[in-house]
Amino acid sequence: MKRIVVFASGSGTNAQNIIEYFQKSDFAEVTLVLSNKKNAKVLERAKNLKVPSFPFSKEDLCDTDKILKDLKNERPDLIVLAGFLLKFPESILNEFTNKVINIHPALLPKYGGKGMYGSHVHESIIKNKETETGITIHFVNKNYDEGAIVFQKKVSVSENDTTASVAEKVHKLEYEFFPKVIEEILKK
Repeated sequence: MKRIVVFASGSGTNAQNIIEYFQKSDFAEVTLVLSNKKNAKVLERAKNLKVPSFPFSKEDLCDTDKILKDLKNERPDLIVLAGFLLKFPESILNEFTNKVINIHPALLPKYGGKGMYGSHVHESIIKNKETETGITIHFVNKNYDEGAIVFQKKVSVSENDTTASVAEKVHKLEYEFFPKVIEEILKK
């Protein structure tokens, strides 16, 4: 059974979707959920779905080897960043080369980089009168949103769209495609 570890910072709807998808699988499972926020809703979602989870501090991730040691013990086949907002440390990326992926709520390389997440991305798309947006699933490297792209899916944006309606369109794409792409990566 392939092992997936999920990192998330917020409510965890993508993490929940991934957990539920793989609970129906005999191929892979989410074995651990980690969050850099002790009150993140994702921890409650994981607990409700009977997946071990725990919070950690930025120091645990970046300034010590605590999280790296935990990951080595967990032996994940893939680490999935699902709404995780901290820059991922090079020490973990070096240990788990080509085993860390992220989802971004836009068509990279547009609207990527530090500070470009969630509603910030959607607001920029509306402001710049883009006619399409979408999702990008990519490998994580030492720079924000610059790793090799694995998958992109587009959705149209109309002049009547709002930040909220664009967010809803993008979330639908995330829910539909993120678990399937994770499964494809694990099967390679």
